[in-house]
Amino acid sequence: MPLTKQQLAELEHILQARKESLLAEMQGEVGRARDETFGALAGPVTDTGDAASADLLSDLDMAEVTRDLGEFRGIEAALGRLAAGTYGACVDCGRDIDIERLRVQPTALRCIDCQAVHEKTYSHPAEPTL
Repeated sequence: MPLTKQQLAELEHILQARKESLLAEMQGEVGRARDETFGALAGPVTDTGDAASADLLSDLDMAEVTRDLGEFRGIEAALGRLAAGTYGACVDCGRDIDIERLRVQPTALRCIDCQAVHEKTYSHPAEPTL
């Protein structure tokens, strides 16, 4: 069953609110990362442990920004689909995505069945790391 105008408006509101929240988070994270120099993170007297900790904190900050940027792009794409009138249709099978799924994951591209197939098809086995 296609989404009603009221449901579309509700989901657009959810997307816009999350977009604004993410934008504020990313601005804060980037500003904080810019302000936190390596010396401030590692301390005045650095050893290899301090340097490693500073690198890790810097990497974590950038990972957060990267994750948020990916979500932001997903929201922008969802808003584009909303404007184009294709929002809520599964990109794989074309069926309508359930409203409950969209409320939980408003950037969803696939219905739950196609998403399960997609995850099984494109999942990667755990790779050993050092």
